[in-house]
Amino acid sequence: MTMTNTVNTKPAPPDPTLPLHGLRVVEFTHMVMGPTCGMVLADLGAEVIKVEPVAGEGTRTLQGAGIGFFPMFNRNKKSIALDLHTPEGAEAARRLAASADVVIENFKPGTMAKYGLDYASLSAANPRLIHASHKGFLPGPYEHRTALDEVVQMMGGLAYMTGRPGDPVRAGTSVNDIMGGLFGAIAVMGALIQRGITGRGMEVQSALYENNVFLMGQHMLQYAITGRPPQPMPARDNPWAVYDVFTVAGGEQIFLAAVSDAQWRQFCRALGLEDLLQDPALATNRQRVDVRPQLLRTLGERLAHRTAAELAALMEGAGLPFAPIRRPEELLDDPHLLASGGLADVVLTDGERAGQTVKTTLLPFTLAGRRAGVRLQPPRLGEHTTDLLASVGYSGPQIDALRGSGAAR
Repeated sequence: MTMTNTVNTKPAPPDPTLPLHGLRVVEFTHMVMGPTCGMVLADLGAEVIKVEPVAGEGTRTLQGAGIGFFPMFNRNKKSIALDLHTPEGAEAARRLAASADVVIENFKPGTMAKYGLDYASLSAANPRLIHASHKGFLPGPYEHRTALDEVVQMMGGLAYMTGRPGDPVRAGTSVNDIMGGLFGAIAVMGALIQRGITGRGMEVQSALYENNVFLMGQHMLQYAITGRPPQPMPARDNPWAVYDVFTVAGGEQIFLAAVSDAQWRQFCRALGLEDLLQDPALATNRQRVDVRPQLLRTLGERLAHRTAAELAALMEGAGLPFAPIRRPEELLDDPHLLASGGLADVVLTDGERAGQTVKTTLLPFTLAGRRAGVRLQPPRLGEHTTDLLASVGYSGPQIDALRGSGAAR
């Protein structure tokens, strides 16, 4: 028998963790909302091109609570620096956008139209384009207002529900900016599926205010059904008696809960509260809720001398819900996040620590059992300008001329 060598020409199967591989996204964004949308698409495999001003996107130099914005929301992206205020820079941006499957923006209404980068202008030449706008408000009476996460939290009920009565408090993260970007990415992916059916793109919009109102939907329905205004979360009528934060030994705090009669029995046995278990006045959740303030005082006194670690071990052993009160910095050493691949290294691009490596969080889901990781480090300003301009037909001398005139960097 004659043996022949054969070459396997079967293409490698696509990486299931990069379902958007081959998609080009051009991103005209700043701050958090738009960059979050781009980050989601980039993490899922798209080529995401961040168009920055020649001085750099503003979050590169933010300090204080904003110092983590750029490295958090701009991984897996490329950077091109263009001055859209110059005719040459705006033309380069239009040529780049014409090569895209998706354009993302989060500027004030009318801004993109000034540069011929709005959906009407771009789709005339490319009807397959998906154009995703991220605004403060969807079209309506409020659309020209300037919105911030804090603004919509206050006017959209979230600050009222988070704080104590008479003391509205914003949520402790950029919840609407981040979720608004997530909803923008969901809309883009829906539009991509529709484009696969019809061959045509569309304009999609996401907005901070409407995102916040969506978060309030459960409370709005509570009022619609009961006719009773919902109370702020710290003052609400709790449906469970044991569902609270307890201060224990050393001033540590831990959240403990028992949300059914079966859990109440487990709770008492696990923590050695047999007398409470045997009290017929505490037999049902309804009975316990009726005496909730007194019961919480009793539990607080009984648990005050015990450590949070001891209580956590007992609750975990009994399969009961609990949570130590953690600070953000403690999550960097969380054993579950470290073991499950929930954190990844990124290299800082700006500021005093440029070039150093820190850990960041990944998208909170798996694809084929894997987390969508960091393929590209957050880009240096203009890191990919030359290659990207070349990809849309600019010659070397033309690129040099753009740089020389200040239209590109």
